[in-house]
Amino acid sequence: MAVRRCSIVAVPFFFLFCFSSVSLSKQEQSNHPQNKSSSSSSSFSLSFPLKSHSLPHDKFRSLRSFVGGAAASAVAVKSPFKYSMVPVVSLPIGTPPQTQDMILDTGSQLSWIQCHNKAKKRSPSLAAAAKKTAAAGGRVSSSAATFDPSLSSSFSVLPCNHPLCKPRTPDFTLPTSCDQNRLCHYSYFYADGTLAEGNLVREKFTFSSTQATPPLILGCASSSGDDKGILGMNLGRLSFPSQAKVSKFSYCVPAPASRSGPSPTGSLYLGDNPNSRAFQYIGLMTFSQGQSQRMPNLDPLAYTVVMQGIRIGSRRLSIPPMAFRPNAGGAGQTMIDSGSEFTYLVDEAYDKVREEVVRLVGPLMKKGYMYSGVADMCFDGDAAAIGRSIGDLAFQFEKGVELVVAKEKILAEVDGGVHCLAFGRSSMLGAASNIIGNFHQQNLWVEFDLPNRRVGFGRADCSRS
Repeated sequence: MAVRRCSIVAVPFFFLFCFSSVSLSKQEQSNHPQNKSSSSSSSFSLSFPLKSHSLPHDKFRSLRSFVGGAAASAVAVKSPFKYSMVPVVSLPIGTPPQTQDMILDTGSQLSWIQCHNKAKKRSPSLAAAAKKTAAAGGRVSSSAATFDPSLSSSFSVLPCNHPLCKPRTPDFTLPTSCDQNRLCHYSYFYADGTLAEGNLVREKFTFSSTQATPPLILGCASSSGDDKGILGMNLGRLSFPSQAKVSKFSYCVPAPASRSGPSPTGSLYLGDNPNSRAFQYIGLMTFSQGQSQRMPNLDPLAYTVVMQGIRIGSRRLSIPPMAFRPNAGGAGQTMIDSGSEFTYLVDEAYDKVREEVVRLVGPLMKKGYMYSGVADMCFDGDAAAIGRSIGDLAFQFEKGVELVVAKEKILAEVDGGVHCLAFGRSSMLGAASNIIGNFHQQNLWVEFDLPNRRVGFGRADCSRS
């Protein structure tokens, strides 16, 4: 997407009524009598503002997603994609909390933050002030994007003898190692060749003086290609939902702002969503360890759904349903990924979509143009009018559930005023999967109900949700 300079706004989070697996302390339960009518777990729900931000490259997903769980290798796959819009949430981390901007990524496992220890530059008076703030349950204002471990009393590092610091740990794209300080060092490759590396640490997400997660294993990045961290939300054991025991989460990604308008704000819920009664649900596919080991192209930790087809206007395209399901080798898997902007399709599906677009508006297509090596259904001119000529776009699932993108909104603006249908070939990224990106999740509630192994969808105006 064309780069927009988006200001980072830290909007205070707020509490909503109850359900999540992040348990309340007894003190908190007594202070909130409305929680007594909730489940016996006495849990709560939190909502955070969610903004769309542009990055200088596509943070598509970790390399491990391409090569499968057991067969992970250290080969970097280079993506030519230039820019990406990603959902970013500001979360309070540490004691006292420092607000950190993190990309909400359902396609990644490890959460990590940008770290920079300012202890040597900090005066004794500042250190004393930080301790006083922590004792009062307050928040340290972070003027920079990075996290300062020296300001947090709950921060700790993972030593080299930790079980995760073993060469054959399958959770990382490169083996963890022991650095010169006897700390556990990690490296994480992404599909565009970006490397994030640093030390594995433990730290809390501190929502208030009485509400916090236990210390979670995070990456404390000393070097990366982005100025924001990652909130890893997939099914892996190190993901935020797994470690924090969050059984349900949902988000609503706002549509991009106009060039002159303010940046819109959506929402992220940890726990119950008050809008969920109107959601439509589809099942998640699950895979045993034995299955995933036999499927080198499968990402067993992704949110995999069974897509049945794609509709453009009133016409369902003649794409075999098996193009959207993993075959014996795992190719064809269809997943929901908030960290990827465009939707990527296997060649068999992409060719049918392109064939229909050419039939409808072929003379209007920009001849010989391919955006960033992956998208070649692009146009000059009035995007809304071209969209009306193409028609609504719908992803079709079980039980008659459809994700519908209105015809006026099916084109994404890219460099130089050119607009493209927001699809790319996954084969151009070295993948053999179908990935539903966040462009096709805009103004839509997407809920992940982990105990019931299902995903819910609900139409919304995310800027007002």
